[in-house]
Amino acid sequence: MSIKAEEISALIKKQIENYQSEMKVSDVGTVIQIGDGIARAHGLDNVMAGELVEFSNGVMGMAQNLEENNVGIIILGPFTDIREGDEVRRTGRIMEVPVGEELVGRVVNSLGQPVDGLGPIATTKTRPIESGAPGVMDRKSVHEPLQTGIKAIDALVPIGRGQRELIIGDRQTGKTSVAIDSILNQKDQDMICIYVAIGQKESTVRNAVETLRKHGALDYTIVVTASAASPAPMLFLAPYAGITMGEEFMHNGKHVLVVYDDLSKQASAYRELSLLLRRPPGREAFPGDVFYLHSRLLERAAKLSDAKGGGSITALPFVETQAGDISAYIPTNVISITDGQIFLQSDLFFSGVRPAINAGLSVSRVGGSAQIKAMKKVSGTLRLDLAAYRELEAFAQFGSDLDAATQAKLNRGARTVEVLKQDLNKPLKVEKQVMILYALTKGHLDEIPVTDIRRFEGEFLSWLDHNHTELLDQIRTTKGLPEDDAMVAAISEFKKTFIKSE
Repeated sequence: MSIKAEEISALIKKQIENYQSEMKVSDVGTVIQIGDGIARAHGLDNVMAGELVEFSNGVMGMAQNLEENNVGIIILGPFTDIREGDEVRRTGRIMEVPVGEELVGRVVNSLGQPVDGLGPIATTKTRPIESGAPGVMDRKSVHEPLQTGIKAIDALVPIGRGQRELIIGDRQTGKTSVAIDSILNQKDQDMICIYVAIGQKESTVRNAVETLRKHGALDYTIVVTASAASPAPMLFLAPYAGITMGEEFMHNGKHVLVVYDDLSKQASAYRELSLLLRRPPGREAFPGDVFYLHSRLLERAAKLSDAKGGGSITALPFVETQAGDISAYIPTNVISITDGQIFLQSDLFFSGVRPAINAGLSVSRVGGSAQIKAMKKVSGTLRLDLAAYRELEAFAQFGSDLDAATQAKLNRGARTVEVLKQDLNKPLKVEKQVMILYALTKGHLDEIPVTDIRRFEGEFLSWLDHNHTELLDQIRTTKGLPEDDAMVAAISEFKKTFIKSE
């Protein structure tokens, strides 16, 4: 079979026409030191701060220290297979995480990768994990309530959409329970919730996820977890990943609740990274920018102006104290950034007052703007009643011959404490909270024995559901209190049927 010369020349011409010269330039460095989740690389002269880099075994890292002759890289994954002399390559991308509706209902790690065994997440959108907070003119003052369903919070330290409210207390005082209940209460409230678990035991995170699933709350929740077994960089990045996922919803006009559980562990992980990167230590060996670590995170929570779509991110950061010391370094830092704090006291928790909220040390700097009119009216005297009760409680132990006014204050205080107690995972709708607090503050519970108060509340609210739904509907729709006569009539009618236990 003979090949003609013109066929060969035609073929060569065709190949030349289709030839494309592609030149790929990539910055490649060499690992000169590795250990403790930190790598130092030489040769990445043009790398950006916060840029993702890839090691030869596929593990990703993030450039943190840009020094004269090397780059300090934190490794986002297992580092045991990386060796001195390995290649490390720039990606040209700043650290980013996947965002979008597809993440809702999933459990992901700090990089947005699924860890719930339900397969890959089909989203193509990403956002950089570091971004500027909304400016002064892009914000609106907090004015819509975020109902947590917890009487002691909604009445005494109300939280508004766009607020940052610190939850602070010793370990095992019910901090996580407050957050989980707040998430459960967002059902049908058009809220997306993001629960960020930092340095928690994996069994604890699993329990939280199962609680959310059991109550149908996983349908509007994203769980970001960096467990205690994860490397320090993952604990450091988890809160930023959580807020980034929330910002996607906020900028689309939606409302988001982000819970950081807890920032003390993030600060410890950051201290570990900083010391390994040889950054100078400051107070308590924390690096000098540990305040900025939390301020740049929490400032991203905001209520946007109507021109920007009116979305919001409400942040509930947690900080764990040691022996109730809220004047320690990290607690005071975070207190100064947030719009108030809810202090959970171990003494109250162990004496059976749960949620163990100390009304004297808890404060909301948004106050009444985050309450509906009805709640503002009925909760006005609660804080004073509680403060007077706590003060008199100490004196009452020493003498029994108390005058009538003091006795009345003690009686009202004891009933207030009982009404503010609440069972776990049973958030209460705001209209029901208003009804029971109205009965309390107007003195309708004064003759009910203290031991019967919780039972009275349960039966009264259940009775209202069947007999006076119009009162509950009126509070829900108008946000105001019904007529006093109607309220008093309903309470009196129920009290006739309520049997006190002897």
